[in-house]
Formats: sequence, C-alpha cells, structure tokens
Amino acid sequence: MDLGTILFFGVLTIILIVPAIMVVIASKPVHSAMYLVATLLGVAVLYLTLSAEFLAAVQVILYAGAVMVLFLFVITLLNPTEGEGPDPIRSQALVGAALAFSLLGMIAILLLAGVLRSPFADYPPRPPTWGDNIQAVGAVLFTQYLLPFEIISILLLVAIVGATVISQSRPKGE
Repeated sequence: MDLGTILFFGVLTIILIVPAIMVVIASKPVHSAMYLVATLLGVAVLYLTLSAEFLAAVQVILYAGAVMVLFLFVITLLNPTEGEGPDPIRSQALVGAALAFSLLGMIAILLLAGVLRSPFADYPPRPPTWGDNIQAVGAVLFTQYLLPFEIISILLLVAIVGATVISQSRPKGE
C-alpha cells in the first residue's frame, strides 16, 4: 500500500470511531440508531475502497436501509420514554417454549428423515465454478444455506410480531 492509501484509511477510521462511540453513549435511542446509520455508511465506504462494490451495496441497502428502518420502527413502537409496567406476555412463556421446542423437533425429524439437508453437511462449502460473484452468492445462499436463511427469516418475523404485540396500547387498569 502506498502512503496515500494508508492515510485515507487512517482518516476514515478516525471519522468512523466518532459515530461508533456515539451509538453507545447517546442518551436517546433514536439518536443512537442514527449514529449507527452513519457508522454503517462509513463501513460501506471502506468496502468501496477495498473494491468490494457488491458488499458496499448490500451494506447500504440491507443494513443502513432496511435493518435500520426496522430498528427505528421498533423504537417508535416500543416508546422507550414511558415507564415500564407489568410484562403483558409473561403468562404466554409456557406456550412460547412449547412452540419453540415443537419447531425444533420438527426440524430435527426432517433432518433425520433426509428431507432437509444440513447446511454443514459438506463443510467448508465447495466454491461454485460458474457465473459471476453475485450469482454464486445467490446459488450458495439458496442451496447449501437455505435452512439457516429460513430460520433467520422466521426469527425476524417473530421479532416483528413480538414488538407489535408488546407495543399495543393496554388499558390503564392492566
């Protein structure tokens, strides 16, 4: 690396440290989320300097865009400035645990029956030999890593439903 590149990375790193620290010390959750957006955009700039354009685009679209919108949506729904009351879904813990164990049991049965293939069956995964980089990422994601991808999508759906249930207004007497 030449001196200009090293200086650029040094300056960019110093610039990125400020919003990263502010994420932790900000007093309001919305401000913390906005500092996180600035940090994620800075990481995308780092990816661009390393000639990883696809990763930079994914960083901006998925993390700085979609995930941060989800975070801000949850922050505004939960309204963290209100005092905490009794836990409204405490009584449903047994039902939730039973559903979680039944889902894990079904996945285990499908794995043992050979219907689903474990993502770790051939670890490390073989590199694809065709197409460009984006096509290869899509092919590996939706073939070898389909089960973890689907589990993460279910987890995100449960988190959104949970945040919506928690944030619903409750009568004053409860």
